[in-house]
Amino acid sequence: MKKLLFSAVALAIAATTVTAQNLHTGWEELTGPDFKKAVEAAEGVCILPMGVLEKHGAHMPLGTDVFSAREVSKRAAAKEYAVVFPFYYVGQINEAKQQPGTVAYSPELLYKMLDETCREIARNGMKKIIICNSHGGNPMFLEYFCQAQLASQKDYAVYLYQPTVDRETAQKIASMRKSTTAGHADEVETATLLAIVPDLMRMDQVNAESGDDLARLALRNAYTAIWWYAKYPNHYAGEASGATPEMGEVKLAQWANQLADVVKMVKEDNITLKLQAEYFKEAADPLKTPVR
Repeated sequence: MKKLLFSAVALAIAATTVTAQNLHTGWEELTGPDFKKAVEAAEGVCILPMGVLEKHGAHMPLGTDVFSAREVSKRAAAKEYAVVFPFYYVGQINEAKQQPGTVAYSPELLYKMLDETCREIARNGMKKIIICNSHGGNPMFLEYFCQAQLASQKDYAVYLYQPTVDRETAQKIASMRKSTTAGHADEVETATLLAIVPDLMRMDQVNAESGDDLARLALRNAYTAIWWYAKYPNHYAGEASGATPEMGEVKLAQWANQLADVVKMVKEDNITLKLQAEYFKEAADPLKTPVR
């Protein structure tokens, strides 16, 4: 009798325990009831994959950055469960407005859209948001966005994933490369998309335009917005004809594994939100801030 009672209790506990098993990782793939389970299984962590719509040479799709960020996020979430927000392409891309297919929103809308998206993610129960960006024109904007989270009180935290390449991966990719130049729509980025969406690639057009640095502007100790256009007006930097999907898989695997580690770390982080709450309390009445 006791054995039967114990078994019934065990089954009841198992039935109420939420795990990632059989739950989709994509926000838009979940049903309403499953979304509630997903938030619990993800321990409140959501990955926001971010890119832009811009030209990548003559051989890559306009959504290259969005495809990359989404693929890495989905792979990472499969390893360390998290909910992955749908394609997000509202990023900073003013430097490519002269190229067909570019969608460049105003600076004001960029900030407001990302801010309200994060607020909506948090309102739906996910208080830890990891931005996974794959567009080279976004980092300065995103670092500012993250710093500006302290401007008003919030019950959620935004983390910016900042990938690095380990020595072993770098050496492996270097051994596979046929070119020595890199930058944008180059051999490695092309290889990544060959591994993700080979049907969208136009490798027959890979040499249709030059990816050389035109070096039309020389400034020392100064930055100006036209720097990229001065160097690469074709929005292609490098030489991508040697790209292979095998090379792309090497990069994707390392990138996804690293992001999965970040997801795990963020799940275990019980300090950030605590410190934010402490900060907001002190910021409301700075004369009472204790000396530490």
